[in-house]
Amino acid sequence: MGHRIGDASTPARLAAPDEGIGHDELALATRNHGLPLEALRYDVTPPGLHYVLTHYDIPYVPDDTRWPLTVGGLVRRPLRLTPADLRAFPQVTTRVTLECAGNGRALLTPRPVSQPWLVEAVGTADWTGVPLRLLLERAGVEPGAVDVVFTGADHGVERGVEQDYRRALPIGAATGTEPEVLVAYAMNGAPLPPQHGRPLRLVVPGWYGMAHVKWLREVTVVDTEFTGFQQSVAYRLRQDPGDEGEPVTRIVPRALLVPPGFPDFMSRTRVVRPGPVPLEGRAWSGRAPVTRVEVSADAGRTWQEADLEPDGGHRWAWRRWRSTWTATPGEHTLSARASDADGHTQPLDQPWNRGGFAVNLVQRVPVLCLDEDAEN
Repeated sequence: MGHRIGDASTPARLAAPDEGIGHDELALATRNHGLPLEALRYDVTPPGLHYVLTHYDIPYVPDDTRWPLTVGGLVRRPLRLTPADLRAFPQVTTRVTLECAGNGRALLTPRPVSQPWLVEAVGTADWTGVPLRLLLERAGVEPGAVDVVFTGADHGVERGVEQDYRRALPIGAATGTEPEVLVAYAMNGAPLPPQHGRPLRLVVPGWYGMAHVKWLREVTVVDTEFTGFQQSVAYRLRQDPGDEGEPVTRIVPRALLVPPGFPDFMSRTRVVRPGPVPLEGRAWSGRAPVTRVEVSADAGRTWQEADLEPDGGHRWAWRRWRSTWTATPGEHTLSARASDADGHTQPLDQPWNRGGFAVNLVQRVPVLCLDEDAEN
């Protein structure tokens, strides 16, 4: 019997009742990592603390590589540009919060078997690069353009399909200015680290991470809707395997709390002492500006509005919020939830989907407040 590519790849599945994290999910979790929640204190996330999700291998790009980016397809003047060529275009820096589309997946029941994110798959960076619209203007997009397809250099197999990682944006989103899509070559003022797409990546403010194609090597304008694997098979909101599903696009609102006090090593339960406890965190949405953050100390039964800082001109980045909680001895569950200008609010009970995408269930942080006279 011959061997086929599907022999190395398993279909999508849901975890059985009471099934724990398996070896395959653990292997994914060792390759990818989330943001330590205490790092929410940084306005801009240091690159090593920013979340990472890599579908296949991280391409090796030596310093002297003349990495060509091609812009082709339905254009009048195909382009072939090196990173040095891109630096001759007008430079833009935009602060953007990126969140993995699967953030929160491991909190669902039944659990979709994939990268087992809790709530930490997020980070914020200052991305510097060239507006994509300028490259498309230079190339001259022909009439009839529908989608712009982006191809990364990472190659692998998923659910039996061998592929380069590819995603697309509608032509209007690719050429728009609000948000303005970037072909980025720097992160926080330094060249892109390998795990974040060195030497070039796409940055699509407000969209989940699957749209921000890393190790970008091709931009192709097409006259039909792109139906590649990562567009029409993966990253769809489905209830049943046969559903066409809705595409995953913009980030739904979320607030996260910096866990107060100090943690237990294994359980991560936080320990505080009685009295005023300052609370802080971040909130963001890719759909509309965040307008309110609320905090609960009783597992969501009652809520108190927090102080929300201005966005400082960074529309596509998270915003800091602050509150104070008066801790009393006993066990507590702290939560925070965000609402945006379009009226979307984080749910206490998460609607389910097979891929575990766009989950924004309210965070729950167990806290133990010690008795006044407690000793170690």
